[in-house]
Amino acid sequence: MVVGMPNMTISVPDDLYEIMKKHREIKWSEIARRAMWEYAKKLELLDSLLENSELTDEDVSELAKKIKKGIAERHEI
Repeated sequence: MVVGMPNMTISVPDDLYEIMKKHREIKWSEIARRAMWEYAKKLELLDSLLENSELTDEDVSELAKKIKKGIAERHEI
């Protein structure tokens, strides 16, 4: 463990915990850390892409509705 790194407690569903208990050789904290880093990197990328955006929350909501409608129509939902 790296000195000075904050600790975090997470909750997992019982069925996931059972699998994790069977595989104690896995460093689950490292798996979680990597997954969080990947997600954080995606957020940072989105933040940088949207940094100079002039879209309002209302604009984004309208686009989201159109996208969802298009997907629903394509898949006949």
